[in-house]
Amino acid sequence: MKLADIKANGPKELNKEDVKIATIQLLEEFGELHNRLVTEGKQSILLVLQGMDASGKDGLVKDLFSHSSPAWVKVKAFKKPTTAEYKHDFLWRIKKEIAAPGMITVFNRSHYEDILVPSVYGFIAKGIIDKRYDEINAFEAELEKNGTRVVKCYLHIDFEKQEEKLLERVTDPSKYWKHNDADWETRLKWNEFMDVYQQIFEKCSPIAWHIIPSNKNWVKLYTVLQVMINTLLEMNPQYPELVSARFGIASAATK
Repeated sequence: MKLADIKANGPKELNKEDVKIATIQLLEEFGELHNRLVTEGKQSILLVLQGMDASGKDGLVKDLFSHSSPAWVKVKAFKKPTTAEYKHDFLWRIKKEIAAPGMITVFNRSHYEDILVPSVYGFIAKGIIDKRYDEINAFEAELEKNGTRVVKCYLHIDFEKQEEKLLERVTDPSKYWKHNDADWETRLKWNEFMDVYQQIFEKCSPIAWHIIPSNKNWVKLYTVLQVMINTLLEMNPQYPELVSARFGIASAATK
């Protein structure tokens, strides 16, 4: 799987209006399956979202859970580690954020940032980074062993689309709040980040990555919905059986 060979626009045969109609139905199906996951209370999902700046991680989360209660979702955005976090193993802060059974945890950026950034900027020795690949694979395998399905999505935009999105943040007043000069500095190392992502896809592949075409938001949402629905169908969460109905029966008998 080579990023350079994957089109960020998605399949040409997709029709925007047809996809938007289908997406409404998929959102309802996803909401129903999410409800079953919550009420069953036995399994959980960790949704890992990775992507370059302006790939639309925040917008995706907002749209994806539009038919779910906010109480059922835990979203964590990982930024540069704090001084306290630096004193621990890199997975320490990650493990604390895994939600309880029945929940969906969303990582807006994740433990993979602890490979990406130090690899590109070279401030951690290669030997340590190489060990992190194995530690991440072991961590994700342990999650799945204990009932948490790990769904890993890379939101794939191309170099030209990123520039368009970043420029919107300095020309559209409603998007000023998204602007960060550092995003333009990171953009200068685009090729280096792509190279590291390629290594991540190859070395952290026991749990498959989903490459999500993300140049078009409607394609991105449609594709991630399919991934999440298929995952939930495989998990097959069930509504719990009625434990006791004696009060309901007694009430009905008096009518």
